[in-house]
Amino acid sequence: RFYDVGIEEEHAVTFSAGLAAGGMKPFCNIYSSFSQRAYDQIIHDVALQNLPVTLCLDRAGLVGEDGATHHGMFALAAYRPVPNTIISAPKDEVELKLLLYTSLHHATGPFIIRYPRGTGEGADWKSAKFEELPVGKAEVLAEGDTVALVCIGPCTYRAMEAAAAFPGRVGVYNFRFLKPLDEETLAGIAGAYRHIITVEDGAVKGGLFGAVSEFTAAGCYGVGVTPAGVPDAFVPHGRQDTQRRNAGIDRAGIEAAISIILKKES
Repeated sequence: RFYDVGIEEEHAVTFSAGLAAGGMKPFCNIYSSFSQRAYDQIIHDVALQNLPVTLCLDRAGLVGEDGATHHGMFALAAYRPVPNTIISAPKDEVELKLLLYTSLHHATGPFIIRYPRGTGEGADWKSAKFEELPVGKAEVLAEGDTVALVCIGPCTYRAMEAAAAFPGRVGVYNFRFLKPLDEETLAGIAGAYRHIITVEDGAVKGGLFGAVSEFTAAGCYGVGVTPAGVPDAFVPHGRQDTQRRNAGIDRAGIEAAISIILKKES
């Protein structure tokens, strides 16, 4: 069953909360940027009551020609402090399918899934079997000895491409979930590497960079943490590839960040 409530983000969230309170499992679909209008409803009507609403935040990250009003830059940082929330971002179409399935079987609280505008990575989602992903568990994609790329979202693929230029030196980790953070895996990374680069298609202030920095500082790990993400500025209109290049989250930008660190380590 589908309900079109129009451009009424606040009502969409409260309506979803009512459906959840009545025993249903609603999927509330909103542009990432416009979910900001429903911030109060997400906190008070869903999270505070621990209701099982899946919030599907479309157009996350940099959206290109839609411009500054539409960039989904802030969701990771904005919702991370809210209790009872799960915050996830798939790296490709298959993970999006599996996260939707996982959220359907999650019993309580808002389950946030943020995904970008545009084409995906070409992953074969149609034939992928439905299976639940372990909530709050990262995926190890590559291991190295000096720099760890801690990633969330589709820029994980760009990180893999960049790491390939430094065989054996760079590890790549797909965290999938910003909250709950996989602290066990992150502790292993902080103990094994000399430097971490966080890679995210969102604001670095408060997002994945914030979460990783807080964790490593609290644990006194002594590992350096460098952000690759959207800087503290509103991003104007432009092509998505240009915006990502300017933010340093394309392959070349991540590769350059790795090179700087490795030169210092040599």
